[in-house]
Amino acid sequence: MARYLLSAGVILGELALRSAVRPGWGEVALYGLAVTLVVLLRHRWTSAAFVAALVLMSVAGPGYVLLLWISWQAGRSIVSRIQVVAVVGAIVGAAAGQVVMLTARPQSISLLLFVFLVFVVLPVIAGRYVAQHQRLLESLAENNRQLKQSQQILAEQERLRERLRIARDMHDSLGHRLSLVSVQAAALEVADLPPQQRAAIVQLAGSARSAMDELYELIGALRTDGVATTSPSRGTAAIPSLVAQVRASGLAVSLHQRGEARPMLAGGEESAYRVVEEGLTNATKHAPGQPVSVEVAWEPDALLVTVANPSPPGGPGEATAGHGLLGLGERVALAGGFLDHRLQDNRFRLVAMLPVASRPAGEEPRAGRGRLVTVGVVVALLMFGLLQVGLVVGVSS
Repeated sequence: MARYLLSAGVILGELALRSAVRPGWGEVALYGLAVTLVVLLRHRWTSAAFVAALVLMSVAGPGYVLLLWISWQAGRSIVSRIQVVAVVGAIVGAAAGQVVMLTARPQSISLLLFVFLVFVVLPVIAGRYVAQHQRLLESLAENNRQLKQSQQILAEQERLRERLRIARDMHDSLGHRLSLVSVQAAALEVADLPPQQRAAIVQLAGSARSAMDELYELIGALRTDGVATTSPSRGTAAIPSLVAQVRASGLAVSLHQRGEARPMLAGGEESAYRVVEEGLTNATKHAPGQPVSVEVAWEPDALLVTVANPSPPGGPGEATAGHGLLGLGERVALAGGFLDHRLQDNRFRLVAMLPVASRPAGEEPRAGRGRLVTVGVVVALLMFGLLQVGLVVGVSS
């Protein structure tokens, strides 16, 4: 839009100057038509419009506004040496033709050369400089973008190498030790042991095999640059099984669930499971023999998971907030929730709030729709009553 307004301003400016110098309306109209054709030609072929403006200058005299504008546009459109030669040749040819025509009036040649210098040559040079500067800035911006992409690629490669190193270290150290624990537990399972000890060994062997499965799943995710998916055995549905396993190991654990389970956002299922797992682990380490309560409460827009246990006299209390809870807080935050842990009334409480998936846009509670219908009916009755009152008052008056 701006370029069309500028073109219109050039045409109007030329008409105003021409009518001031030569007031004949017929000549002004023909000149305005010629200027309009040059301006329209510029929007398709700038070089041809520049040559046409120089020819119009030779025939009808210099149009200063048109020459300034078209010379600036010609300079901006130059992108090759051939175009430079063409523009320079057009300027030299037009100037030479004008000089030949003014041989009978040598005093006018200096004015002609001044007009060519100010209204043709300098605008062409200025337009070419501005266009080159703009192209240089665009080239620098493109090089900067490519450099940033290269840096991101190098950083990603370094991150992948670090992931592979971590995967190798975990496989070599933790994997080897867990394998030894699993083998030793399997050997004890078939040994001649009392029933109570055999149950403990079976529990130990199951925990070792589960830990190995999780470790190799994590190693696979690190090596493939993938994200470990939530296993069905580590979601909210697996919390009762986890509580039962811990209860079988001798810890007094009670589980309370309320509300209807709902779909959760990405990472929410495993985060809830890890909260219960970390809370039970901390209770086992720091408050052995103390009863632990686990509560899983489904709210309309969130899942609240609470693990609470009495803090023994002189126990660590808040000191249990070590690396495990710090990492757990980061996991819960990535799932869109938050984690809180504190010592209150001699009870250590670990609480997590995790968002659930929002209800689809077209699915509204029936109770909500019923309330809207009721409100609408009441408003309609009130409007009808007011209308009747108005009619009665109008009739009585």
